[in-house]
Amino acid sequence: MRFLPVNTDALLVELDDLEQTLALFDALQTRPIAGITELVPAARTVLVVFRPDVVTRDALIADIGGRDTSGLVARDGKLIEIPVHYNGEDLDEVAKLLGITPQEVVRRHVGGTYSVAFTGFAPGFAYLSGGDPSLDVPRRKTPRTRIPAGAVALAGTFSGVYPQASPGGWQILGVTPTAMWDLSRETPALLQPGYRVRFIDAGPAPAAATASMAGGGADHPVARHADHAEASLEVVASGLQAVFQDLGRPGQARQGVAASGAMDQGALRAANRLVGNAPGEACIEIVYGGFQVRARGACVAAVTGARGELTLRDAAGAHWTVPGHQAIALNDGDTLTLGQPEAGIRYYLAVRGGFDVEPVLGSRSTDTLARVGPNPLAAGDHIGIVPAGQGAIVGSPELPAADLTAQDAEVTLDVVLGPRTDWCDAQAVALLSSQAWTVTPQSNRVGIRLNGERPLQRANHAELPSEGTRKGSIQVPASGQPVLFLADHPLTGGYPVIGSVAPWHLDRAAQIPIGARVRFNPVSDFVPVDVPAVPVTTP
Repeated sequence: MRFLPVNTDALLVELDDLEQTLALFDALQTRPIAGITELVPAARTVLVVFRPDVVTRDALIADIGGRDTSGLVARDGKLIEIPVHYNGEDLDEVAKLLGITPQEVVRRHVGGTYSVAFTGFAPGFAYLSGGDPSLDVPRRKTPRTRIPAGAVALAGTFSGVYPQASPGGWQILGVTPTAMWDLSRETPALLQPGYRVRFIDAGPAPAAATASMAGGGADHPVARHADHAEASLEVVASGLQAVFQDLGRPGQARQGVAASGAMDQGALRAANRLVGNAPGEACIEIVYGGFQVRARGACVAAVTGARGELTLRDAAGAHWTVPGHQAIALNDGDTLTLGQPEAGIRYYLAVRGGFDVEPVLGSRSTDTLARVGPNPLAAGDHIGIVPAGQGAIVGSPELPAADLTAQDAEVTLDVVLGPRTDWCDAQAVALLSSQAWTVTPQSNRVGIRLNGERPLQRANHAELPSEGTRKGSIQVPASGQPVLFLADHPLTGGYPVIGSVAPWHLDRAAQIPIGARVRFNPVSDFVPVDVPAVPVTTP
């Protein structure tokens, strides 16, 4: 085993092959280690997320390094049969790459039984191993901008089914009408690790039908329960983006779902503290202002996060500026407007008692990449407010964060090097910290796209098998212009991660405006740890 640093609360265990990876994953589930909060298996790695206050990195390496990974994991889980219309755009190309006919590709694909090795990339997306070993093809050189929901595809030795329309580089063999992800099911993901899968040739399908197949269940409209609420907020203007966020939905990796949650969790906690809510109660996260709500009934609100002008207008038309980071009493008919931020980019609006919004998979967070959670807010929405419980004490005014970044300013983020620092050359590692990187307009909740005068050069140009990623990961794609993953990042990724923003600077990263410059400050050396395999004794 090789242990690679990911962050102060995560490490990556690299193994020789998929069988060893599954054996280690099974061993850690059978005999868990106290302090581990999440395991994300992939093709040759297991991402281990842990609580440093419960277990140390050295203790984890000692325990995991002593596990036997030589055994085969039984693949006898539930069998799922998936009908496929084999008329995919890449079927002929796959046949050409393998030197066989398209009919033979189909025959081999339906001839085997697959196993769900791990999940990732998108909710409900499963990496299927097994089947005919000759079906080994590379990803497309140029990924498609849109692959339809239900597309059945190959990449390397894996098969997979796209649960929703998305960009992708896998080779498409056909399309299935079976939904891989459906929130109306008790367990939304059809395929779980350990399940077995068999593909069935369902014959041709009309070309017009393929684009609309298997799209069920990705979006989840959430009712605003304002009818029976004592008070509510009416959205007058939603601005660029306004979404519900709480502390996220950790622990859903088995279904291919990342945690998501508030980008600036310190600001979310502060907003709830000011109105007397529990720390993880859902708030409205508003990016770049332009947001306006009108109170229907009396309530108490607070706005934290970005620094900008907040204006209150009463029902008679009088208006005045109100402070952020303190409780604000709203009367029936009052309208609260959040202006363009002077520093930072994300506001957090909380109300005493909390918003009456249905949770999805245990959280009210909106994951904009996975399309899980409440829909973004729009003008005309009415959001019910839950009556405050006993003991809900409004907090004293607080100071805003001192490190909010203004547009065109420069901000420094501490970075933990790893897990794939050695995939970049020495000059690239030095350039990461010596050069300022500009935040581009393509940035969002998924990640900050950065642009530097000189791109980072990779020393290893091989195709990296997909592996688990964390919020704060700095990926180096082929362009050499890094991408800093944020709350809605994919669970797994296939580009090397040169380092990760340290946990204490993640909230700072969430508030960096477009046009600002970022400097990275490595706070650790890249030190992988190799552990010899556990010898297997024969009685």
